[in-house]
Parts: sequence; structure tokens; C-alpha cells
Amino acid sequence: MTTVGFIGSGNIGSTVARLAIAAGYDVVLSNSRGPQTLADLVKELGPRARAATPAEAAQAGDLVVVTVPLHAYKAVPAAPLAGKTVLDTNNYYPDRDGRVAALDEGTATTSGLLREHLAGAHVVKAFNNIYYVDLAALARPKGAADRSALPIAADDAGAKAAATAFLDAVGYDAVDAGPLDESWRQERDTPVYVQPYRERPAPAEEIVALLAEAKR
Repeated sequence: MTTVGFIGSGNIGSTVARLAIAAGYDVVLSNSRGPQTLADLVKELGPRARAATPAEAAQAGDLVVVTVPLHAYKAVPAAPLAGKTVLDTNNYYPDRDGRVAALDEGTATTSGLLREHLAGAHVVKAFNNIYYVDLAALARPKGAADRSALPIAADDAGAKAAATAFLDAVGYDAVDAGPLDESWRQERDTPVYVQPYRERPAPAEEIVALLAEAKR
């Protein structure tokens, strides 16, 4: 796997792209405003980066990161993502996204909504529970004593393995948080959300414990 596609290139997307390039990946970036708006970011990232449309980024990526506001998830191109591992960074912010009854009632998860839209893709919840500044600052080489861990949730074992390998390459251990229906444990305002990573490492054993503390 050598190319990572990005549907959305904001704070989290651009940070993951920087980490991916540092780890030797090529990246294809996209957003809703058009490739020309990503010229400065591509220039900063260098020759391993290029800009494209969302459909082109989806097609180009061996692994694809979807990092768009929740209200925009239905605009993610589904056909080119069939069969691919898709890392979903989404969080639900009602003030931004509007109210979603199934999320308010706890009968759905943010990544579950994306899974329904992307029939045929293998959705993995990842990178949603860490502030982008901390994501950049806490990356460490494999085996480092102060390495942090990020939770991932998915239904497909192969997709989990691909996500784990990618996290490892970009500087993080992965904690298996269960199937996608359990991804609510790492959503907004849960114990594992943002705070464990503020200016300090968060090791795997801590993340495991915090996931278990989550209540719906």
C-alpha cells in the first residue's frame, strides 16, 4: 500500500497527510472546493502529494481517509470506494451538523451512517478522538517508550489490520475497540475523546481502560 487518498483536507486530513508522507506514502488530497484550493498545501507537502477531486482521490487511494463534516457524509463518492478500507474521522457536532435523531437517541453511530452510505467499503473509525495539534506532536517511532495509542473500530478484520499497519507507520499503536457498532465508545464527549492526549502520551493500556468506561 503506497497511496493514501483524502476526502477532506482540513486540520485532521492535512495532519494525517503530513504524517503519511513522512512515513513514505504518496497522498492524493481533495476537498469540496476543488483541487486548485489545495495548491498551497500540496506545495508545502512536496512531490509525494497532489490534489484531485474527491472521486479521483477515492479512486487513487489504496487506503482512503474520509474527514468531512458529518452533514456532508452523503456527498462522499461511494462507487470508487467499494472494496477499499476507509478511515472515518467523523464527529457529530449538532450546532454544525444539525440534529440527527438516531445519533441523539443512541441507535446509530457516526461511522455507522457512513457505512450505510458506502455500501461495499470497509469502514474503520479512526483519528476522530484526538486534536490535530496533538496528533502531529505525539507521533513516535515503533518501540518508543512514550508512544501513544489510538482506538479503531471496524467490522472487517482485513480493514482493521490495514488500519493498524497504517497507524503504526505514522507513529501510533492501535487499540481494537471492537466492531463499528461499538465505535460510540470513542465518539465526542467520551472518556477517550481528546483529553487523554493533551500534551502527554496516552499508552494503549490507558486507552483500553477509557474505552471500557464509556457509557451511552
